[in-house]
Parts: sequence; C-alpha cells; structure tokens
Amino acid sequence: MSLSGKARLAGVVGFPVAHSLSPLLHGFWLHEHKIDGVYVPLPVRTPDFSIALEGLRTAGFVGVNVTVPHKEAAFSLAETVDETARLAGAVNLLLLHDQGIEGRNTDVEGLSASLAEELGNDPLKTRAVLVLGAGGGARAAVLAGARLHAVEIRIASRNDERSHALVRSLQPRLATRLVSVPWNARYSATQDAHLLINTTSAGMVGHPLLDMSLDRLSPGAAVCDIVYNPLQTGLLRAAKARGLLAIDGLGMLLHQAVPAFEAFYGIRPIVSVALRLELERALANGV
Repeated sequence: MSLSGKARLAGVVGFPVAHSLSPLLHGFWLHEHKIDGVYVPLPVRTPDFSIALEGLRTAGFVGVNVTVPHKEAAFSLAETVDETARLAGAVNLLLLHDQGIEGRNTDVEGLSASLAEELGNDPLKTRAVLVLGAGGGARAAVLAGARLHAVEIRIASRNDERSHALVRSLQPRLATRLVSVPWNARYSATQDAHLLINTTSAGMVGHPLLDMSLDRLSPGAAVCDIVYNPLQTGLLRAAKARGLLAIDGLGMLLHQAVPAFEAFYGIRPIVSVALRLELERALANGV
C-alpha cells in the first residue's frame, strides 16, 4: 500500500537487527488494517543509541521497539517508565513524545499471553515454576509467572549471585514465593514443577545445547523456551519426546508486539493463525 506524508513512522532498534522478525510482523498488521504507516529495521550501534533516538524523534517517529543490546540503555534514557519496566529493569518499547521519551516493557505481557494461550485460564495457580537463567529474560519470566499466580518460582542460574540478586530485587514486590536454586540442583528443582522456562542462550543458533534433564517433570507439565530461532530447540524436542507440552518463543514475540502496535498505530491487532504461519515460513527460509 502507498504511504502519505502523514504516515505514522515506527521501527525496531538493535544491533544487529537484520535478523529481526518485527518488520514482517508489524508489516502484516499494517497491510491487514490498511494503515498509513511504516515499520522499519534500524541498525544502531551502542555508542550511537541516544543520538539516534533524538534523531528519530526529530524525524517524526512515533516510537520504536528496542532489542539487543539496547534494552537497559533504553530504560536509563526514558524519562518515564511503566511499572512492568521498572520491575523488569528493561524497556523494549519507547514512545517518542514531543515532551519526552516514555518507556514500556511488553515482554512480560507477551510471555504471559503466550503461556495462557497454551496452558489455559489461570494455568499456574497453586503450581511451581522453574526458570533457567537470571538475566533480563528471566526477570520477564518471573514476572509472567507471578502474573499467572504461580505459588512458587525457582530460579537456577550458572551465576548464583545473579539469581540471588534477582530474588532480592523482586520478592518484596511479588506475592509469589521466589527461591534461588544452585545450577547443579536444577534437575531436582523440576520435581513437582508444572512449568519449566528456559531464558538462557543455550539452544539458540550458534550456541551449545542446554544440558537439562526432563526426567523428573510430571506427565502434565509444560516446557517453554523463549528462543524462537530455531523454533524447535533441543529442549523442546526433548519435551515433545516425553509427551510434555512444548511452548516455543514465537508466541511471546507475537503477543509482545500487540501492545506496541496499538501504541504506534492506534489499533489493537489480533495474533492470528495466518500471522504465525507467515513468521514460521520466514524462519524456515532463514529470514
């Protein structure tokens, strides 16, 4: 569709950013809703991030999504942030207002929606969750688990101090009980857990496979990997082989984009089967 001089401009900032599925995702919705707007990839190196944001605001961009390595810098640069971003310590959505920059975090909403879509209503109430990792993805996973009323969330990281720090920072703000688990105790921590969430880089393209036994998970448990490239990680293949519910990271990507698109273009889109198939095809073709 053609663009006018009034087109709403948005994009995704990261480095590298050529691999991002966000332009395809938002482009699908722009076409579906016949919106006079555009969403573009914006490769920006770390030293240039703040300068680029000011330039984008001056150029009339309504906002940008933020990906690696800029989420923490985006949090620092935003004049105002929402409560979820404050808890997560990271921003993945910046709205560029005339009066300043507003930061939001939609990753928690995205993961919560993806898990609820796969597990059903109130899926974690009175249940335990094991989260692998203690970085930004782990914080989002903990907040998503708490939002879905998990009774206990266990956090296992190769860096014990990071997992302890995560518990210390979030426990006072959450009703869900948080427990730091030593990395070498991660297998036993799956006992009676209803959900395992991997937020580490293990299993991603170019990274070693995750060393994680699923033998102690109950038959009704689920395994989620927030990685979406590859779509089926070794962990998810192992989960399927045991008959467990396997939840890939594409659902999180799709659902976190919903509030961002609404903020950019004023319409709340739907995550449809057709959209998911479009992104799956792109991944299969190496996009």
